[in-house]
Amino acid sequence: MTRLLLCVCLCGLLVAQQEQGTLPKIVTTVENVLAPVTVYDRNNNYVHGLTPDQFRIFDNGKEQNIHQVDVTFTPISLVVAIQANARADKILPAVNKIGTMLKPIMLGDQGEAAVVAFDSRIRTLQDFTPDADKISKAIKTIYAGSNPSRVVDAVETSIHMLKTRNKDRRRILLVIGESRDYGSEARGRETLIELQLANITAYWVDMSHLLGTLTAPTPDPRPDNSPPAMHPLPGGVPSTPTTVQQMYGTNGSSAEFIPLMVEIFKDVKNIFKTSPAVLFTRGTGGNEFSFYSLKGLEASIQEISDQLHSEYTISYTPNNQTEGGFHQISVAVIGHDYRCDTRPGYWVAAKP
Repeated sequence: MTRLLLCVCLCGLLVAQQEQGTLPKIVTTVENVLAPVTVYDRNNNYVHGLTPDQFRIFDNGKEQNIHQVDVTFTPISLVVAIQANARADKILPAVNKIGTMLKPIMLGDQGEAAVVAFDSRIRTLQDFTPDADKISKAIKTIYAGSNPSRVVDAVETSIHMLKTRNKDRRRILLVIGESRDYGSEARGRETLIELQLANITAYWVDMSHLLGTLTAPTPDPRPDNSPPAMHPLPGGVPSTPTTVQQMYGTNGSSAEFIPLMVEIFKDVKNIFKTSPAVLFTRGTGGNEFSFYSLKGLEASIQEISDQLHSEYTISYTPNNQTEGGFHQISVAVIGHDYRCDTRPGYWVAAKP
């Protein structure tokens, strides 16, 4: 997996530099691909109990020989990074209560978690521990601070913490905060590369909508019947299914993010325009969740936990690894009309 991630990241850098004419083309190959897969039935329920011979995996439409399908649950090392700036003041009392959920529903007996809070500072409130009481206490102590929200810097700190954990453990980052960054020194592009190299999957619970509701002036009583896509998004935010979903609560389509992923590896400038929530979750195979009530926060944590405990991990060596460009991954279950969600794919430098 490390070799794959190194290939992906180097290719992203090299393609951007090649377009500027600063480097010669370099050919790389991918020896092993790992694809975490979640399977849903027609009613959107998780499908458990599948066997390795029931899966088919495709790379750019070409069927691959599967090496292994891991159906066991790997112990988790989790960093929870929570926005604690002045804007989050009204919602932090609800966030303070989620610590009791993490150990029983997400981490399990063998899991461990660390807690980070961020505003203008990055504070490590609790280093890794399996102790549910310590995790809960650290989250309860978070209070609102200054105006900046250095979320990218907080992700950088979380990466360095997760790098210290055993590679046999599943490394997970959970960010609870808004989808935008205000004041970080770290850059999104380099941070994404570090996430991939460290084999970290990022999940994001976006508090933007609820914070906007809590701090907004009294709304106009006249109803707005315009469709969500007609509403303007904040400056610099691309109109993708996820950004529309974050702002207006509509469903996104993961397939439509593939063009965005291609641009991330081809165009360095695009990475700086993409919100950290989109960049880090889609770039690592994680997911984003929005909540529109205080109970919705707990529901989002529960959904992430359910996903983590329902995944299959498929490994294969691509039989088309000499094809340059973006390799799209898709998965199917033989004999069933199931929906299989996996990461969009990976990038390989073109052959000269």
